[in-house]
Amino acid sequence: MSKILYDERRDYDGLALRRTDLSDDPHTLFDRWLSEARDAGIIDATAMTLATVSEDGLPSARIVLLKSFDSNGFVFFTNMDSAKGGDLTRNPVASLLFYWRDMERQVRINGSVSHVSREEAEHYFHQRPTDSRFSAVASKQSEPVAGRDELEARVAQLHREFPDGNVPCPPSWGGYRVRAETIEFWQGRPNRLHDRFVYARDAQQAWHATRLCP
Repeated sequence: MSKILYDERRDYDGLALRRTDLSDDPHTLFDRWLSEARDAGIIDATAMTLATVSEDGLPSARIVLLKSFDSNGFVFFTNMDSAKGGDLTRNPVASLLFYWRDMERQVRINGSVSHVSREEAEHYFHQRPTDSRFSAVASKQSEPVAGRDELEARVAQLHREFPDGNVPCPPSWGGYRVRAETIEFWQGRPNRLHDRFVYARDAQQAWHATRLCP
């Protein structure tokens, strides 16, 4: 028997999103919304759902952190030998979703995916906290492991090999850039009559925004 959840709902009372609030470039509006989310103290404001597609056409989603963005795309880093890395090798497209509940806002991004440069990946890797770097090297992401003891033993071995903490960036560590083809901004409004605008590129790569029904 299905569990009924009809009573788990709330109304939205967020600010409006009007055409006059839009920017010519959606990356500018995204920058504004992300800054407002961070200024509001939203935890993990840079967290985003990353959806990829396997070679069999099966979607897969997980949370990753946005590390940088500009008009060229949205960047995240990971083990490229992971399940997501395999998906992106075979189908270099992705969808990103930001959800800032306290501000009643979502941003959806769809686009093509490419690798960042090796220099950029290594630079970011060495900016990570020391323990995070050791964990990244020790973990064969997405592969089966006998137990946590095995992972901790790998980390301990790496500490013995690199007592100064300078564990090198492995070849499997890298970054991806999602170049947006569409970016949608969603603002919650009362009575589910939400505001939605989607930006898309034209043949000359200029952006145009269209209001969508909620």
